[in-house]
Amino acid sequence: MLPPSSPVLYFLLVASVHVTFAAKQIPKRRHKLIDDEVRRAGLEPRDNLVEQRSSGGLEPGEPAAAFTVPTLSGEFVYQPGEQGSAGVSVVIHAFTNKSAFIECLWSSSASLASLVEELPASAQVLFLSLDDSAAKDALWMRERLHEAATKHGQKEVLSRLHVSPVPVFAVGNWIASVLYSWACTGHNCGLAQAVFTSQGWDIPVIVKRLDARYDWLTGRWARTRYELRDAGDGCEPSPSVEGAVAWLSEGNCSFFTKVQNMAKSSASGVLVYALAGNAIQDMNCVDAECLTPLELPAAMVHIHPAVTRALRSSVAVNVSFQTTPSPNFFIGIDQQGALAEMGWFLYPSFNFLNWQAQWFDFSTALQLKLESPATVVPVFANVQMQGDKGAIADVNIPPDLSTFDTLMLDVSLSCPGSRDASCPQWDHTVQLFVCCDHLGPYCHVELGRWITAFRRRIGRWQTDVSPLLPVLDAGVCRFTMKTAPWAMPWMVSLNLRFSVANRTGEKLRPFRVMSLYDGGTFDKTYNQHYPPIKFPVPASAEKVELYAVITGHGSDDNGCGEFCVTSHHFLVNGVHNNTRSFDSAGSALGCAERVKEGGVPNEHGTWLYGRGGWCDGLQVDPWRLDVTAQLDVSGQASNTVRYFGLFNGKDPNPTQQPGYIVMSSFLIFYK
Repeated sequence: MLPPSSPVLYFLLVASVHVTFAAKQIPKRRHKLIDDEVRRAGLEPRDNLVEQRSSGGLEPGEPAAAFTVPTLSGEFVYQPGEQGSAGVSVVIHAFTNKSAFIECLWSSSASLASLVEELPASAQVLFLSLDDSAAKDALWMRERLHEAATKHGQKEVLSRLHVSPVPVFAVGNWIASVLYSWACTGHNCGLAQAVFTSQGWDIPVIVKRLDARYDWLTGRWARTRYELRDAGDGCEPSPSVEGAVAWLSEGNCSFFTKVQNMAKSSASGVLVYALAGNAIQDMNCVDAECLTPLELPAAMVHIHPAVTRALRSSVAVNVSFQTTPSPNFFIGIDQQGALAEMGWFLYPSFNFLNWQAQWFDFSTALQLKLESPATVVPVFANVQMQGDKGAIADVNIPPDLSTFDTLMLDVSLSCPGSRDASCPQWDHTVQLFVCCDHLGPYCHVELGRWITAFRRRIGRWQTDVSPLLPVLDAGVCRFTMKTAPWAMPWMVSLNLRFSVANRTGEKLRPFRVMSLYDGGTFDKTYNQHYPPIKFPVPASAEKVELYAVITGHGSDDNGCGEFCVTSHHFLVNGVHNNTRSFDSAGSALGCAERVKEGGVPNEHGTWLYGRGGWCDGLQVDPWRLDVTAQLDVSGQASNTVRYFGLFNGKDPNPTQQPGYIVMSSFLIFYK
């Protein structure tokens, strides 16, 4: 359970230790669950929201000003611009007793374990409370943190966790303004509540609720008034709940069993109540349970005596569901001192805090990489990409291309506004094509590929496409970057970075690119479209590399090609099977584990799952393999390469809605 409310006690400060972190000031930087959640909150869909900013208000990307906040161990002092502060990020978490999501975040042992075990060493966390009970909240939070750190042998992390007994409304700095002006609504934002009414009650009973895990149950609460009926613990079907919301006690069987039994009983939804003294839990399926789809909405609440008495007395009780907007629960300051949104915590776990802090680390490392020497050729500078044409630019390529052996694509995807709310709500494939000679063999070659994030504006990546240097010619080249024509607009920036990785002059350089195969519909005829290709190796070639960019999309009855494990084979000379397999596709955290590589964290959708060769909010890395030893390089004999793609080691054979493979593949010849 959470700490009870009480008057604030301000005299709990017991030391005068100063924790000072400085950061450089920088200029301003620029599953459809979202709209459903916003509608339930009584607001317009985010596509129709207008970003509101009060005069002088702070926005993401702007510098965070200095502040000092009392803590239980002294003071937390943030002072931008001081020396010795490089590499420090700050996350500010605003606790409240009024949110079931926050209650579960703190009562879950797994959530706290993730915080103390996985918080990056570069991150500091400041814990505040939004409530009058801030002093008791602070003592309780500190106790929970110490218990978790001690249990998991991570006491060192406590030096980076700072708990304040002063409520947000009394901190006397910009933190309160940002938390309130960056208010969020929707899934695990705002205050989700259940509203009980009954004849004879003067006022409704309103309690906090935590909806079942977003990726488990597909049902959603309607904006209507349901009848509530008691069905015991729900471990057996109960015909009495037909058409009503089932009122169930926790325990004796799994959440899955309860919901499944109520679905069999034709209930309209499920409310599980925590027994007295117990915390609200994260309702989720476990292991094989998750393979059975259930379409009921479900949530957990605390037991309330008035509701229980009425139901036991056969007095009719109705229930409806609402979300009351609240201040934001999380804001960040990155390692360059800029304010940052934290995205959505899709379920109550501090893992989402860790992932954002990991992304701060990635962003800082990328900035350092971009400071390395290079000849930079701008292509797009915050240009809108939308519609059939996308973004197009004619660019002068340096005349001395032969002096470079490295080509990096520096790409960022932002949004029309300064908030995540202005971003498109879906994930889409983004492709970059180049044409330097309309009559040449390399016109309209795909140079790079990325996947947009679910409504987040912070993506920036650097992709090594050095093997494709031969597709560029000195002079004017046309670059076209596009995504789905019906998608909302993205703002794209792109720089080409030419450099020399090996300055001794001994490194081989690509001089010819030979196109191989593209993709197509992943059905039973897929592999019939790819006959063997015969080719000689040029006499001057000293190395041959296989280069492929492959991604799977769509969802047939096997989850292919987005969420199924596919393998892609390039058979050279009938003997050498070079295989690219997407083993993490469909895994629960396959893409969350790639945040350290630049995957955008805490997106507003199902970004965590592993995919078929890609992740939301990440570049698609080329697959490169040296195949020189597999070839006859004499220049006299002909070599062959053949491609085929498999699902479960066999030709794909879906029964409905086949997915598709998007592929660009080449042989690269070096000398």
